Amino acid sequence: MAMPRPTVAQLACGSCTVVFSTFVMLLLSGASSAPAVAVVAVSALALGLVVAMKVPHLAPRRPAAVHGTAAPEPVRATVPSPVREKVREPVRERAAS
Repeated sequence: MAMPRPTVAQLACGSCTVVFSTFVMLLLSGASSAPAVAVVAVSALALGLVVAMKVPHLAPRRPAAVHGTAAPEPVRATVPSPVREKVREPVRERAAS
């Protein structure tokens, strides 16, 4: 079974998470040694992976299309005439009493 390819949204969210979380963790921790920077980098990659995997689950799901066996009915369009004439009703006269 083939694995599904990541979407553009997954790649973008995961990449931004890795870059920004690495930057913030390095600033907040003040890490200067190689092992500390490696721990920050690995944790940022793990966080980016988690965010990228959760992106499709946060989007609202659309209902599946209903496959019907009936043929679609043609759509009839009505176009109003460009000049509308007023319809005149006959004038009713009162009978003389």
